[in-house]
Amino acid sequence: MFGFLLRLLPFWVREPLFIAIGSVLGVRLVYLAGRDHDLGAAGFGVVFLVFTAVRVYAVVGALRARRNPGPVAPVNPAAANAAAQAQPQAQAQAQAPAQAQAQVPAQAGAGPRAGAATAEKEPSAWGQAVAAVAVFGALGAALWLAPHVLPSDDSTPQPASCSGAEHEKLSKAYERTPRAVTGDELCRALNRPDLARLLGTPEETATTASGTSETAPLTDGKIAQPQAEVSFDTYTVNVSATYNKLSTAQYVKLMKMGGERDVKTLTVLGRPAVFSSDHTMKLKIDLGSGGSGGPVEEGPLARTLSVALDRKDRGGHYDITVWSTSGALPDDGVLLDIAEKVLPTIPERAVR
Repeated sequence: MFGFLLRLLPFWVREPLFIAIGSVLGVRLVYLAGRDHDLGAAGFGVVFLVFTAVRVYAVVGALRARRNPGPVAPVNPAAANAAAQAQPQAQAQAQAPAQAQAQVPAQAGAGPRAGAATAEKEPSAWGQAVAAVAVFGALGAALWLAPHVLPSDDSTPQPASCSGAEHEKLSKAYERTPRAVTGDELCRALNRPDLARLLGTPEETATTASGTSETAPLTDGKIAQPQAEVSFDTYTVNVSATYNKLSTAQYVKLMKMGGERDVKTLTVLGRPAVFSSDHTMKLKIDLGSGGSGGPVEEGPLARTLSVALDRKDRGGHYDITVWSTSGALPDDGVLLDIAEKVLPTIPERAVR
């Protein structure tokens, strides 16, 4: 359909348009072929450039023909002499038709000559060139505006955005706790554009992202414990903040008493920190008629990096936990990279 419409355009509109499109596509394809070492793209680029060269040659020939009309054919001397001898006879024979034509009403010859009218109505080359530039500009503007106006049919999955915590009502524990952040603030700090790259899976996009402003269990709702979670196809990352009075050393003792594995202390961002491993919980819920949820089972192993809230370790910590449904875990260096990127971006509140 587009090609049919182009063929309906005048020569001086259609050919400059072909030249502009062919040169742009040809140069672009040759550039991409040189950058990506793609012989197929190079071949297509050469085809477009050859096509453009042929169009340029045709336009140049047409311009020369318009500016320099063809010379009159040379006169043959013998033919000229024969024409001179036949001229008196031709004049005698032409007198009678001339007299008949003289009797034709004057108004019959008053109309404009067809050839002259055609020459006068023919558009100039400059006008057609300006029209070609205008058409090409209109097409370029339409192509540029189309993605912004027309609905996109791109099926590429978009990264998940944080939701569900921004309008959550905070409990009194957040009003009483200094520096307590909300689940929404944790989610926005964790859901970074480079989180997949930090996990070692740069081709993946976040499928879910959420944050909740909860309280720590077994504290009667008195200790704030917000958390956020971002899930990918391979890994799930959870960040939580606990605002209690336990130092890192006391927390390590509790972990060892609880049977957590691979406990290793270190320093992160100048704060005391500790690595630990433990299994997640797996809960099966049966939504069938008359069914009930199954027992809580042991889920896949998770790796956690706990970092004190401040350098003085006056109590409380951040937990960064990573796990996968397959049971595979990234290196500890991945959790360190996440902590060094995410924790400095978490806002702190002096007083609530």
